[in-house]
Amino acid sequence: GIPFNPAEAGCNFEEDLCNFYQDHKDGPGWSRVKVKRNVYRAGDHTTGFGYYVLANTKFTSQPGYIGRLYGPTLPGNLQFCLRFYYALYGFFKMSGTLAVYIFEENHVVQEKIWSVLDSPKGVWTQAEISFKKPMPCKVVFVSWCKSFWDCGLVALDDISLSLGSCQAADLMLPNPGECTFEKDECVFTQQKRGRGSWHRRRGPTPTSYTGPKGDHTTGVGYYMYIEASDMVYGQRAYLVSRSLRGTSGKQCLTFFYHMYGAGTGLLSVYLKREGDEEEIPLWRRTGEQSISWLRGLIEYESDRNYQIIFEAIRGVSMRSDTAIDDILFQAGPCLEVEEIQFSSGYPDSLNEIEY
Repeated sequence: GIPFNPAEAGCNFEEDLCNFYQDHKDGPGWSRVKVKRNVYRAGDHTTGFGYYVLANTKFTSQPGYIGRLYGPTLPGNLQFCLRFYYALYGFFKMSGTLAVYIFEENHVVQEKIWSVLDSPKGVWTQAEISFKKPMPCKVVFVSWCKSFWDCGLVALDDISLSLGSCQAADLMLPNPGECTFEKDECVFTQQKRGRGSWHRRRGPTPTSYTGPKGDHTTGVGYYMYIEASDMVYGQRAYLVSRSLRGTSGKQCLTFFYHMYGAGTGLLSVYLKREGDEEEIPLWRRTGEQSISWLRGLIEYESDRNYQIIFEAIRGVSMRSDTAIDDILFQAGPCLEVEEIQFSSGYPDSLNEIEY
């Protein structure tokens, strides 16, 4: 037969539903949505600007199953690892509001293999499930509303399937050019000339109405951020990579950034080539951007060894926490273009303030 490609059983929902479909007898079910981006509404998991699928259980006339989202047929007798991101809003009780079933092709057996137990509200959280079935089967995502008074929104994004168990995939060494901050700061160190500090943290930041609720990687892991209440207006914090090997041709740096809070200052990325005094500015955002993680993309060139520097400048108030996560260095040009969101912004003079 045709060899099975596990990539065809995943979807980031940017273009369409990929190979997923739904049974409309369940009611309205799942819709592919793109949130009109603003500071108060989180975007998708992939970039912060894209699409995801949403089940709105408020639209149902009676409680119960409201949406079954079916994946493509998977061959039997193979070990799979299913990973996806979910976010829940508006439910009083979280448990059971999203479940994953295995539906065997003989239409007799549906087995629940996972369901939400508890979850932070409105945070993209990663789930992973290992499974193996003797017969061909489908993965089914089911949103569920227990009572009319406790209905909310179930969001789903970035579904991926790989061969082998999830534990085996975790034992593989991480991409050498990637830093998720789960174990440490990877290739980055603090530079104390601005006297502000980057902190590694998980969960929400201490000051309300600023900073992320969780990291970008899994929702429950670590990220780096500046704590504005420990700094003064205009103070800088530098996170500097170790010396990276220069190559001819274009390179691509991607990362996720979080700039939420009424007083948010600046986040800049610089390139410093070996032997040069000057740092070359590559990227910059000013002011509050979004309540969700957004993706930054930078294409650059350096034939000499170089360092990448992340500089955060504290804004006008305590509500100016700025965070970064999931930094990835790749050879070759960036394959996509970054969507720019225009910020509320501060004047450029903020960049001139030295502490």
